[in-house]
Amino acid sequence: MTKADRIVSGGTVLLLDEKETVIRDGAVAIMGDRIAAVGKKAEIEAGYASGEIIDAKGGLIMPGLINGHTHAAMTCFRGIADDLPLMDWLNNYIFPAEAKNVNPELAYWGSLLACAEMIKSGTTTFCDMYIFEEETARAAKQAGMRCLVGEVLFDFPSPNCKSPEEGLAYTKKLIEKWAGDPLVNIVVEPHALYTCSPSLLKSAKSLARSYDVPCAVHLLENRAEEAQLREKFGKKASHFLHDIGYLDEKLIAFHCVCLDDEDIRLFRDHGCKVVHNPESNMKLASGVAPVVEMLAGGLAVGLGTDGCASNNNLDLLQEMDTAAKLHKVTRLDPTVMPAETVIRMATSAGARVLGMEKTVGCLKPGMKADIIIIALDKPHLTPMYNEYSHIVYAAGGADVSAVLINGRLVMHDRKLLTIDEDEVMKKTREIAVRIWSSLRKGKH
Repeated sequence: MTKADRIVSGGTVLLLDEKETVIRDGAVAIMGDRIAAVGKKAEIEAGYASGEIIDAKGGLIMPGLINGHTHAAMTCFRGIADDLPLMDWLNNYIFPAEAKNVNPELAYWGSLLACAEMIKSGTTTFCDMYIFEEETARAAKQAGMRCLVGEVLFDFPSPNCKSPEEGLAYTKKLIEKWAGDPLVNIVVEPHALYTCSPSLLKSAKSLARSYDVPCAVHLLENRAEEAQLREKFGKKASHFLHDIGYLDEKLIAFHCVCLDDEDIRLFRDHGCKVVHNPESNMKLASGVAPVVEMLAGGLAVGLGTDGCASNNNLDLLQEMDTAAKLHKVTRLDPTVMPAETVIRMATSAGARVLGMEKTVGCLKPGMKADIIIIALDKPHLTPMYNEYSHIVYAAGGADVSAVLINGRLVMHDRKLLTIDEDEVMKKTREIAVRIWSSLRKGKH
């Protein structure tokens, strides 16, 4: 009999593999940070012994969720400027609030609060773009979360970097410092085509290529941006990106509300990836991304919450429900975006978008042990006929009972094991008092 470090047992296992395997009364054996075996509970218990058995109590055992796009530290700005158009929201509220308040302390505690919220709603990996990302990396490491983080790059000064050159140098240091870390990965992240000059965009892509890391950017989030970029470049945004050598398998584009059929083909032919953020796009009235067409066209599409200032939460289970229903009602077709498709966007397809498909996103031997348990012993989850539909249309973040990341148990019976929730909320409330005071002193 083989010794396992821990066994997750006694539930229905959704592998999210190519065969859509579902194992009822199943179990997962874990050795170190990896999955050693997945199978029937009786088979696993016959082949593996462990002093730590995590009882799923008849719940669902599945891969951890992957939040493909967020701004973690913006938990500190949750709710300060709602019900506004994108550019008004950014230029007149968010950017000024950030300029006055964002510092390493805010970045650290805001990110740690985001990690707590994400873990408690089943997210085990997130892709982040913000300011002072060294602090976000540090928070994620402490929380035990897997992440892909990058310092936001602008043409204008940020609270951390006073010039594009400083931003690129800071990103280079992040890449070199965290190289080889088991949890923290780095991405190069110019903010958007309307906030970055062609020279900054080219330099950012060159840096990403030199270290073989992804490059990610906000792209075509609404019609106003689309028109602005066409006027700025004298051509479509996708053609501009093609001409400067941006389109390749390492490009991750956030939002893409205004991609047309030609853009989709161009992205597919170059292996570009997309992250869909339905709730943020809805709240800012940015529009509905053509995700149905993207998927039909062969694009890899993940799912993200965006930041707490434009969502206003980080619950990816809720985001799945929204994604499925939004496209059905938009197209007046209840068959589009079926539950399994949406779940894959938040697991196996999401891993592919972030370049982590060989590491996470499904439960197979050799993959990292990023696993969540969804408890089913609740009125709103009774009875259950279809696991995929239940997850998307009935479950919510509060139904996640346990989370393992990299083989480590980080939440059990709804109790966080790596984060002091009370301390994090206390620190964040103190920061919020300062933010509110700064806003009251200004015109906003």
